[in-house]
Amino acid sequence: MKTAIYSRVSTDKQDSVNQLTQLRELIAKLGWELVEEFVDTCTGGTSDREAFQRMFAAAERGEFQKVVFWSLDRLTREGTLETLQHLKRLELAGCGYKSLQETELDTDNPYKDVFISLRATQAKLEKQRISERTKAGLATARSKGVVLGKRPVDVDTNKLQALRAQGLTVRKIAEVLHVSKSTVANRLAVAA
Repeated sequence: MKTAIYSRVSTDKQDSVNQLTQLRELIAKLGWELVEEFVDTCTGGTSDREAFQRMFAAAERGEFQKVVFWSLDRLTREGTLETLQHLKRLELAGCGYKSLQETELDTDNPYKDVFISLRATQAKLEKQRISERTKAGLATARSKGVVLGKRPVDVDTNKLQALRAQGLTVRKIAEVLHVSKSTVANRLAVAA
């Protein structure tokens, strides 16, 4: 059976190697043929993901008959309705699916919709908890005086204005001061 892998990690500090290794092993153990791997590095809270959309397009072209993923929350964290719609889209394309971690999540299981609903709700709630923990951590850091974000670029305003008075363009001033054009334009606007 021609099979594709879908893998997702949330940030570039994470690595999909563990997922991919285990999924490749599953496919080999089942005697299926791996034809393509779709890997995203982004949130699962939206379906606007490059590899995710390419996977659906390839499934609709009939390039494979099954998609395997590590767990449902690696496929999506959008919620029950959206998850069911994504999996139904695969089925309508003649493509089955299988989860490595949740063995009950398989196209061949007659109770799959029950399990999908439960797992999709859990995945969405976990996404919300992660967001809440992140916001709480940032608030705690701010309360301790930690300055978040990029440090402001130090630009000598007098030098900036002198270069502008000489008739230099924003681009040329940026080159001379080794800063971005937007920094020059913003500082000039503030100075005016």
